[in-house]
This record gives sequence, structure tokens and C-alpha cells, in this order.
Amino acid sequence: MMNPVDLLSLGVVGLRTRPLRALLSGLGIAIGIATMIVVTGIPASSQAALVRELTALGTDTLQVMPVPDQQPPARLPESAVAMAKRIGPVRAASAVGNTHAAVRRSDRAEPTSGTGLTVLAARLDLPPVINARIASGRWLTAAGAEFPTVVLGSVAATRLGITAVTAGPQVLIGDRWFTVVGILAATPLSPDIDRSVLIGWDAARTELRFDGRPTVVYLRADESQLETVRSVLAESINPERPGQVLVTRPSDALAAKRATENSFSVLFLALAAVALVIGGIGVANTMVVSVLERRSEIGLRRALGATRGRIRAQFLTESMVLSTAGGLAGTALGLVATVAYAHWQNWPIVVPVQSAVVGVGGAVVIGVLAGVYPSVRAARLPPAQALH
Repeated sequence: MMNPVDLLSLGVVGLRTRPLRALLSGLGIAIGIATMIVVTGIPASSQAALVRELTALGTDTLQVMPVPDQQPPARLPESAVAMAKRIGPVRAASAVGNTHAAVRRSDRAEPTSGTGLTVLAARLDLPPVINARIASGRWLTAAGAEFPTVVLGSVAATRLGITAVTAGPQVLIGDRWFTVVGILAATPLSPDIDRSVLIGWDAARTELRFDGRPTVVYLRADESQLETVRSVLAESINPERPGQVLVTRPSDALAAKRATENSFSVLFLALAAVALVIGGIGVANTMVVSVLERRSEIGLRRALGATRGRIRAQFLTESMVLSTAGGLAGTALGLVATVAYAHWQNWPIVVPVQSAVVGVGGAVVIGVLAGVYPSVRAARLPPAQALH
């Protein structure tokens, strides 16, 4: 019985004497393993980035609005925010209301010029609830009821041609001028805010005859209790007509979008499996050719006393070494590609340890399977025939 070191040394003889063939055969295994690691590692990093993004935006956020396209139109009661705050797990709630007023940059523009912007009455506690950030200037204050001021969403500021508030720009809402005191950064979970001009709740009542009914209620609740809150929210806000209340979780839309984008990883995994099979066939083909070319060596070793078991072990070891080397190279290549791509996308780096282990283990299994037939064939060669 040969010791493992001698067996390994004997098994790599064929690889050393034919390095180019061995390199090309191992390349098939390496490509398959690398592909498998990349198509599992990159979606894992993407998912970690999505979780980080949603956590920052607010995975604990719900939005409440009237069911659209109702006759007569559905409306939320004025007490909607107060009712939402009474629900135990709700930590904060705020709202906006559509004033149905038109906004213009100049009094020379037609009132119906169509900027596509909405003038919303906003409660003063809105920014922390929707996780909004001020890009320039400041948020609304209670003094806005006496000195009319507005804050622009990111898209609204672009369409009105206002990039900063240092010069105190003004916009015309209805027939009254309002001073722009702030511009919001983009709010991905509340895109309607981006396209809105926001005025204080009390100022909207005074200046624009706003009726005080919210059109969207935003709330944040304990994430572990979010579904419970969601199930009772409609009845709590509008107990008389809960069927006219629509409750949404905006972070679900982003998660679903990213899940759709990542569904292609299944296809790539299938391609990786095909690459592994092709690599295994390449290794088997290399070993069969190696047996045919080395018949004289096999015959000489048999004539000198080598048993069939040792011949089988020699060629099986050679196949396993070839596949394992390809697997290790593919694993290293796949990990480097995953880390580089995640770094380029500014994603958290998630190393697919399980895929790496499975990849190397799969390479060893492929080596065993690919080497069984060639090793058995080599062991069965009669010494006289092999020498001849």
C-alpha cells in the first residue's frame, strides 16, 4: 500500500509532462466553479445592499390614502393622523393634503401651463416620519402661517428652476407669492413628495382654503408589529368606511423590483452547472487520452510488480488533482470577481462561503467521477499488451 505522499507524487507525473493539456482541462472546471460563485455572491451582495437601503429609507413605514377612482371620491377624515397615533405600536404619524392649487414660477406664466407639480399642505412633523432630508435651506416652521413659505421637493425644484434658497426665491401659488425656504433631497419611498410644493398646514388653510382633510397619511411603527398595525389601520382611521382606505408598504415595491432583477441568477446557475459538466467531460477525455498514450508506462509498471489497485489509484489521483486544482483556481477567481464587483457598486461585500466550499467539493467529486473509467481501463491493460 503506497503512502499518500508517494501516491500524490506519482499522480502528478502526467500533469507535469503535459502541462498545456492539463491547464486547458482544468480551465473548464475553473470557469464552472467561478461562474457558480459569482452568480451566488453578487446577488447576495446586492441583497445586502437592498436591506441596507431599505433600512435607511424606512422598512417600518406605511402609507394610508383613499381608495382611488371612487364615485363619489373617497376621503380620509380630518382626524386620521390622531387616530393612527392611538395605535400602540405606531411611533410617529404625519400627513399631507392636496390643496388643488396651481404653482407658477412667474405671474406671466399661464395658470394652466402644466408644470406637473402638486401643492400639498404638510404637517410640520412630516420630515422624520418619511425620512426626508433637507438638501438646501430649512423646513417649514409655525411662523409660516403669518409669513407664507414653502419647501420644494427635489423634482419640483428642478422644474421650477430653483437650485438654492440663498437669494429667497419666490413662487406664485394661486394669486399669492410664497417664499421658498428649503429644498428636499429625493425621497425614494415617497416619490409624490419629490414632485410637490409643500406649504404649512395652517398656512394652507388660511391662504389656499384647504379643508384640512389629509390625502396621504404616513406612519412609522415597530417593525415586528408592522403587519398587525397594517391589518387594523383602515378600521382605526375611518371606522365608518374602512373599505375606502388603502394601506400600502412602499418598501415592498423596491424589494419586489430587486427580486425581479435577481431572478436571472437561476439561469446563470444553470449555465454554471453546464460549464461544470463540460469541464468534467474535458477532464475525463484528458484522462482517457492519457491512458492510451501511456500504455507502455502502465505495462512496464505492471511488469515490475505494480498491482491493478496501484494503477487505478495513480490515474484516479491524477484526475482528482487536476479537478481540485481547477476548482481552487475557479474559487479564487470567483471570489475576486465578486469582491471587485461589489466594491465597484459600493455594496456590502458578502463572501459566499458555502458556494466556495461546494465549488471545491464539487470539483473533487467531478475528479473522482471523471477518473473512474480511465483508471479502471488502465488497470485492466495486460502487461504484455501494454508493453507491445
